[in-house]
Amino acid sequence: MRDPSPTPDETTEPYRWRWLILAVMIVAEIMDLLDASIVNVAGPALEDSLGAGSVGLQWVIGGYALTLGAGLVLGGRLGDRYGRRRMFLIGLAAFTATSLLCAIAPNIESLIAFRLLQGTAGAMLLPQGLGLLRENFSGPELTKVFAIFGPVLGLGGIIGPVLGGFLIEGDFFGLGWRSVFLINLPMGIAALIVAAKFVPKKAGDRTVRVDMTGAALVVASCALLVLPLNQGQEDGWPLWTWLSMAASVIGFALFALQQRLAAAAGREPLVTPGLLRKPAFTVGLGGIALFFGGLIGTQLVLTLFLQIGRHFTAGDAGLGNLPLAVGTAIGGAISGAFLADKIGRKVLQIGPLVQLAGAAVLWFELDGLDGLDAASFSIWDIVPGTTVAGIGAGMVIAALFSFILAAVDDDEIGSASGVLSAVQAIGGSIGVAIFGSVFFAQAKTGDFTGGFHRALIVQACLLTAFLAITFLLPEKGRPDDEQHGIATEPATGSEAKQHLTA
Repeated sequence: MRDPSPTPDETTEPYRWRWLILAVMIVAEIMDLLDASIVNVAGPALEDSLGAGSVGLQWVIGGYALTLGAGLVLGGRLGDRYGRRRMFLIGLAAFTATSLLCAIAPNIESLIAFRLLQGTAGAMLLPQGLGLLRENFSGPELTKVFAIFGPVLGLGGIIGPVLGGFLIEGDFFGLGWRSVFLINLPMGIAALIVAAKFVPKKAGDRTVRVDMTGAALVVASCALLVLPLNQGQEDGWPLWTWLSMAASVIGFALFALQQRLAAAAGREPLVTPGLLRKPAFTVGLGGIALFFGGLIGTQLVLTLFLQIGRHFTAGDAGLGNLPLAVGTAIGGAISGAFLADKIGRKVLQIGPLVQLAGAAVLWFELDGLDGLDAASFSIWDIVPGTTVAGIGAGMVIAALFSFILAAVDDDEIGSASGVLSAVQAIGGSIGVAIFGSVFFAQAKTGDFTGGFHRALIVQACLLTAFLAITFLLPEKGRPDDEQHGIATEPATGSEAKQHLTA
């Protein structure tokens, strides 16, 4: 067998084992997608096993997204400095190990801590994917690689709750909820073995400076925001929660100032400062946080409503997410195939209006459940509303990044993509905190339908704000190949540094 160590730059032909690299990258991405959604159906099981309350469940679900988002851009910089292969292997090993720790957690406090560590490992792992693919594919093959990525990752997001419900309800070997984390072990170990053998070695650039001060400000600011959102409802919103959120705003402002000062002093900032001076990009970040906060939060409330309010098993609750997932896939296909190109920015305005229509239908469907006992309820009672809402969400998801990236310069795409991915994850964590608090505030009184109604009101407010923001975005999106920085030749030197995330 040929020695897999040479890089494409050292050979006259494409690297022989490059398609194995793609397979490993996809496995790593699917592991992340599964862990982001598979735990949603584990709420009652965690309550029975570890005594997890509403706040504990919010931390288990949202804590992962919090540390993942807060560390994504830093993870990309570490890959630039120390080598993407090295950071990928370290991140993958850590992700697999923390999955095992989550599976054997003896109490809810330990599980929360391990989930935070798992998100940190994901932040080191995921940003290396695009760089590794660019180093080993070029031209039309690289375009084909990204064409493969989309559907596979979409499927990973859909099967998360379904697989989680299947594993928990099956209770294989008496493992219960622990199996949703143990499933990462065979995937992670196999991917680690293949990556160690077949991903070619390529040294990092030790001249790249890692802005640890900026990274610390991001982590602290995110923690100061999410902590009170998770704990506030339980504690009655004491003064410290408001002070903490105010401190978070100050922290993000200090981060922006620190990034500008670092660039002015000739140091390499964590985020390209020019991005923060582009109004369309800045408001786009707010749009992403609003949209994905509402989307992830509503998905969580749907699952909680089915399990706690309507006594669905974990397996049935997982299947109950399918109408929303199918609707999202339909909307994404319509938007990505032709609608975004045909009508431009209007697709971002039609999408939330369709979501609002779906939420209105769902509201009246929930009203119709009053008087029905749990045994009389079927997921078909709310399929129309969830499917329509999913179609609207898919229309936005397929196009949103391209319109925000259209506001940035070509040499800023890599840094911009990293920031967008980070804000998406952090927005999801905030959504879990807000929507979880809203739902559980009513659920504690036994009014599960009222809790869902309040969540829909919050989502409607977020979608209205997002709709207003869309009018400030460019009228045309950036082409797909330019979003990924695809060139006709592999990126080298400073060009490769710009591409931090997959």
